[in-house]
Amino acid sequence: MADHWIKLLVLSLVMIIQVVHGSENITITLLESAVSKGAVCLDGSPPAYFYDKGYGEGADNWVVYLEGGGWCANTDFCHEWISTKSTFKREKKMQFRHILAPKQTINPDFYNWNRVFVAYCDGSSFMGDVEEVTPAILSGGSAGGMATIYHCDGFRALIPGATRYKCIADSGIFTPADKKDLIGYEKRVHRFDKLIAFHGTDKLLPKSCTSKMSVNLIYTGLDPGLPYSETTWYGCGNDLDFCTCPQIQSMKEFRAEFLKTLQAIAKSSSIGMFVHSCHIHGHFLNFHGWDPSPLLQNKTIAKVIEIGILIEAFFK
Repeated sequence: MADHWIKLLVLSLVMIIQVVHGSENITITLLESAVSKGAVCLDGSPPAYFYDKGYGEGADNWVVYLEGGGWCANTDFCHEWISTKSTFKREKKMQFRHILAPKQTINPDFYNWNRVFVAYCDGSSFMGDVEEVTPAILSGGSAGGMATIYHCDGFRALIPGATRYKCIADSGIFTPADKKDLIGYEKRVHRFDKLIAFHGTDKLLPKSCTSKMSVNLIYTGLDPGLPYSETTWYGCGNDLDFCTCPQIQSMKEFRAEFLKTLQAIAKSSSIGMFVHSCHIHGHFLNFHGWDPSPLLQNKTIAKVIEIGILIEAFFK
């Protein structure tokens, strides 16, 4: 079932969507026809998306945003997780904001593009199993950001006619869990071992990666708060004055490992990064994370993406 889920979703999306562009409230579209082909959410509900049709100069351009929402790795937790993610239960309308906003004053670069928000309902970064557009952007936040990274090559292969495409992961890079001297290593490994086993995602990952390292090191994440389930990070997360010495040390170790990961990524001439130290997880649908946002070279995230996508320049 490898790429089946997301291929069916995007193929169906390209073929059947016809709505009025520029809507403030976008109506959900359920892909009932995908159910018989095995592309379903955890509870059997059909995959779904929200779509606002492009027009004018943006009529042939696409932004596809994959929703985030964490992961689940066992029957009980997945049952609880899908209770809020089932497409049968979610709101039938949503407002498109920031990178998906239909207003030129808010979203001057992409307001008239075809804009799609893909509902996340499989609990495994769309790893359950994407045709001719140009340019095209695949994006997502958190678990959807991780999915953006994993599906980027496949997304490109499914739009061979596209002269330009970009994949933009929002808060989707998680540092490897192979740093055994970081506190919480065993918990991280156990968490993602369960996730991989439960969803069977090991066979969906690129063989070019799995042949060189264990599956857990590819499909894993490091959240500084995760190993400290018995302690409170809320105060520390909002004000450093409330952080304990072990928490400060944990963040320093996390910073060192995170920068090490980024240095490896930075060797690629085709990858751009926007890195900041503000306490924000998920930017593209967040007012304070989009425009305005933290600044890099005096530019917001929205402006950097505009330059990187439309002018083919990259900031590192």
